[in-house]
Amino acid sequence: MAIDSAPHQVLRTRHAPTGQSRFMSHFKQNKMLYMLLIPGMTFILIFHYFPLYGLSIAFKDYNIFKGIWDSDWIGLDNFRDIFSKPQFLVVVKNTLVINFYKLFINFPMPIIVAILINEINNHLVRRTTQTIIYFPFFLSWVVVTGIVINLLSPSTGVINLVLSNLGLERINFLATKEYFRGILVLSDLWKILGWHSIIYLTALTGVDPQLYEAAKIDGAGKLSSIWHITLPAIMPTISVLLLLRIGNMMNMDFEQVFLLYNPLVYEVGDVIETYIYRIGLVEAQYDIAAAVGIFKSFIGLSLLMIANFATKKLTGRGLF
Repeated sequence: MAIDSAPHQVLRTRHAPTGQSRFMSHFKQNKMLYMLLIPGMTFILIFHYFPLYGLSIAFKDYNIFKGIWDSDWIGLDNFRDIFSKPQFLVVVKNTLVINFYKLFINFPMPIIVAILINEINNHLVRRTTQTIIYFPFFLSWVVVTGIVINLLSPSTGVINLVLSNLGLERINFLATKEYFRGILVLSDLWKILGWHSIIYLTALTGVDPQLYEAAKIDGAGKLSSIWHITLPAIMPTISVLLLLRIGNMMNMDFEQVFLLYNPLVYEVGDVIETYIYRIGLVEAQYDIAAAVGIFKSFIGLSLLMIANFATKKLTGRGLF
C-alpha cells in the first residue's frame, strides 16, 4: 500500500497550489474588498511613509533653498544641540509628568465607569448615562478648550463666581502653574472617558451571564463577582490598551495644550509637540524640529518594548 500510494502523493505535491496562486485566487474572489483598501492605503503611503524621507534633515544642516538632498550632512550635531538646551529638558520632563498623571488617573477611570455601567440593570438609565458621557468625545478640542476657558475665566467663569460668592479670592487658573497640569488631565479625562469605556463595555459583552448566576448561587456579592469574573474577562483588553498608552507616553494632544497654555505656564505646561511647533514652524529650524521628533519616537518605542516585555513576563500576553 505504501508503494502504490507514493506516486499519488508525488502527483498531489506537484499540483499543490503555490502561495502566489492562492493569493490570486483569493484576490479574484474578494477583489471588491481589496478595492476598498486602496483609499486607506493611499492615505497611509502619502502621509505616513513618503514623508519619512524628510527625516534625513535631522542629520543635515538643512537649507530650504538647497533642499533636502543638497543640504550638507552634519551627523549628530542637531541632537547635540537640542540636548544642550535647558528648555528641551524641561519640555521632556513636562511631557512625561503630564502623561504619567494621565496614565494613573485617566487610564483606570474608563475601566471603573465601564464596570459601573455594566452593573446598571435599568435599560433607560444605562442608555442615558452612556449618551451623556460619550458626547464630549465628539467635540473638537477647540470647543472643549473654549468651554474650559469660559468655566475658569477669572472674571466671568462659573468657578470664580462661586469662589467670589463664598468670599474667597478669584483665581486665574490657566495662568497659575499649580493648577495648569491638573486642568490638562481633567479636561482630557472629560473628553475621552465615554469613548474609552465603550471598548471595555464591548469586551464585557462576551462574558457569559451564567458565570454571574453561578457566582450568585455560590454566595458571591457584587464586588466579588467584579473581582473574579468581570476584571479577568477584560484583562486582555486592559493589557493591550495599557501597552499602547505607555507607547504614547511621549505624545500629547497638541491642540489641547496649544489652546490652553500661555507663557506664564511654560515651565509646567510646555511639551514636546508645542516645542516642535515653535522651533519648527515659528523659528523655521526644521532640522532641529526633525531631530526632536526622532528622539521622541525613539523614546516612545523604547518604552513600548520595555512595557511589552514586562507584560509578557507577568501575564503571558503582549502586543508581539
